[in-house]
Amino acid sequence: MAKAKQRKPDGDTERGTGGASGSNKTRKPRSGFRVSSIAYNFLALLVWIALGAGVIVGLFGLDLPMVDVATLTRRPNIRLIDSTGWELANFGDIYGDTINLKALPAYVPAAVIAVEDRRFYDHPGVDPRGLLRALVTDVRARAMLQGGSTITQQVAKNLFLTPDRTISRKIKEMLLALKLERMFTKDEILALYMNRVYFGSGIYGFEAASQRFFNHPAKDLTIFQAAVLAGLLKAPSHYNPVHEPDRAKDRAGTVLMTMVETGALTSEQAKVALNTADHALKAVINPESHGRYFADWVLSQVDSYVGAINQDLIIHTTLDGRLQAQAEAALEKRLAESGEKLKVEQGAIVVLGTDGAVRAMVGGRDYSDSQFNRATQALRQPGSSFKPFVYLAGVEAGYGPNDIVTDAPIKIGTWRPQNFEGTYAGPVSVETAFAKSINTVAVRIAQHVGAKNVVAVAHRLGISEDLKPELSLALGSNEVTLLDLTGAYTPFANGGYAVLPYAIDTITDRDGKQLYAREGGGLGQVIAPEALSVMNHLMTQVIARGTGTAAAFGYPAAGKTGTSSDFRDAWFMGFTADYITGVWVGNDSGAGMKNVTGGGLPAHIWRDVMIAAHVGLAPHELPGMEVAQTNPDLIGRFWQALTGN
Repeated sequence: MAKAKQRKPDGDTERGTGGASGSNKTRKPRSGFRVSSIAYNFLALLVWIALGAGVIVGLFGLDLPMVDVATLTRRPNIRLIDSTGWELANFGDIYGDTINLKALPAYVPAAVIAVEDRRFYDHPGVDPRGLLRALVTDVRARAMLQGGSTITQQVAKNLFLTPDRTISRKIKEMLLALKLERMFTKDEILALYMNRVYFGSGIYGFEAASQRFFNHPAKDLTIFQAAVLAGLLKAPSHYNPVHEPDRAKDRAGTVLMTMVETGALTSEQAKVALNTADHALKAVINPESHGRYFADWVLSQVDSYVGAINQDLIIHTTLDGRLQAQAEAALEKRLAESGEKLKVEQGAIVVLGTDGAVRAMVGGRDYSDSQFNRATQALRQPGSSFKPFVYLAGVEAGYGPNDIVTDAPIKIGTWRPQNFEGTYAGPVSVETAFAKSINTVAVRIAQHVGAKNVVAVAHRLGISEDLKPELSLALGSNEVTLLDLTGAYTPFANGGYAVLPYAIDTITDRDGKQLYAREGGGLGQVIAPEALSVMNHLMTQVIARGTGTAAAFGYPAAGKTGTSSDFRDAWFMGFTADYITGVWVGNDSGAGMKNVTGGGLPAHIWRDVMIAAHVGLAPHELPGMEVAQTNPDLIGRFWQALTGN
């Protein structure tokens, strides 16, 4: 009985059928067992998580890039400067001088922190709050829209990692951010970010952006300007102050209000800054894209002067930015007025100084539409604008301006060259034949002197293309570029000296060390003074009374018109004692225009450009013309000396 009585509580305990006190006694052991099990499992989970995290950190940590800021690479920046010192173009990545935070107004870095990473000075490189906020946004959107990146993480990503949006890259970014925070101070990381952050259009860093948009150093940024640049970081093209000033203003306003929230500004300071918005945005530098064809042409030559481009370069060019803009405007104006009516789609212009310096180059109507440079790349038939080389060969062989030649039908094999108007004048002087661009006379002169001699003269003056020594060459059947042809006219303007058209004066590195400087470059005298005097006299008659009267603009000038068969090409080539300008119009497809000749549209464009080029210049007589005017018998005596008569 005693044993039975002792077993009952045990049995009751096992079955849980005891009284209240018995119930409490029986539940405590079971409750204690559950608590210890949960705690054990939780601790075990933490251990596994820690081990897993350690493995992940180890795996990704092994693959982290070396952190060496000094060895960061970028595309070299090449700045092209025109002859007046104005920046013409920028290629590669644009970086300004390294900025020091202490040299900047406090509101500049404050603007960045306000919109990019408010807790920058409080987190260890990774911000859990930001990550959680980004995670919630991404889960709701079912896409990776936000990364919750701190400024330190952005430095890690932009400088050391690829831009792909993957989990592995994100983990590396966070690990690298933690590493950066151990290696650098907060101010150093912020300065690194501000010196490397991207502003669009190849512009990196606050210094370069300040210079680019506001034309002054970052240390001189106003509060509103700082807000504009900080606002750009979210979407550089969307908030670009040049192309999207209204969006830039709205975004800057948001930045200013955020700065008020962070305590960087007072409400009154933000209000005053916002009141300067319109004035500040109107002052934003908007470099017009003049000279893009020229810039591309220059860039293609740089490595031949300094070798492989592996550092920042500053290239001082010969281009006259003012004249370039006016040449572009002249072409567009004339084509807009009559291009559609005359079935002309394209044009090109080259302006040279008498030493061969390229002062303007228009390679087409619209660079954004086509980057093909019709001034340097297009091979077209020059038509009668090639005749000066024929006549120079004739002059050197004894022809004089008063010599009589026959304008009549001519047959050479199966070829029957005809005049433009299809009529013939009979006996005419060389001077008249040149001024009126009579084809049969040019062919007869070429036939007399020989096509090979004409080719030799053209090459001597600067034509670089291969020319077939055929008599059709006299009428411009061989193709040339506008740049080559303009360069070959230069000896007529400078006293008889051949030149190589050039675009680069000097090349320096970023610190001003000179890497290249042009010296000389001429090809020597290629036209004798007496022959030059005759040729310039003949070419002045083209503008005075011949096919190029539309080109006259009040200065002593000479030139030649040119029209290829079926009106595919029309040219006006001419010069003064200061500038040589060539103009071509036509269609890329080679389709004929509607009766466009060199004395029409090209001559008008040439006149517009030359008027712009000669603003402020006194008239100068052409080389050799002053001799001919003071001694009218010189030409006659020259022919006698040449012919022995």
